[in-house]
Amino acid sequence: MKTEVGLWIDHRKAIIVTVTAKGEETKQIKSTLEKHVRYSGGSRQDGSQEAEDVRDRGFTNQLGKYYDDVIACIRDAEFIQIFGPGEAKNELEKRLKSTEHRGRIVRIETADKMTTRQIAAKVRHYFSVDT
Repeated sequence: MKTEVGLWIDHRKAIIVTVTAKGEETKQIKSTLEKHVRYSGGSRQDGSQEAEDVRDRGFTNQLGKYYDDVIACIRDAEFIQIFGPGEAKNELEKRLKSTEHRGRIVRIETADKMTTRQIAAKVRHYFSVDT
């Protein structure tokens, strides 16, 4: 029984649609990321560059945990379709390629915000046509 997974992802949430012979399941994972603010300009004399570095490390650590949570939900997938509006889909792809999921990614695609129903329909359509 093959397991096909499609997921829409950005830095705030991931909508995961799993399709098997038994049916379809949809799950949402929300990240705990705070808004990542980048300040213009270089290092300042008052030590604010250090504070910014600490914030960046915290953001990176939270992002890593979020991606690990998403990967845990798709661990049984044989085929993975990833789509979303920003860089999160590419960051997740890079992380997946460093795991046993490397050969399971079948498609990466840019997509705007979508409802859960639109995401599920897109995943069903892709796997019914392409696999």
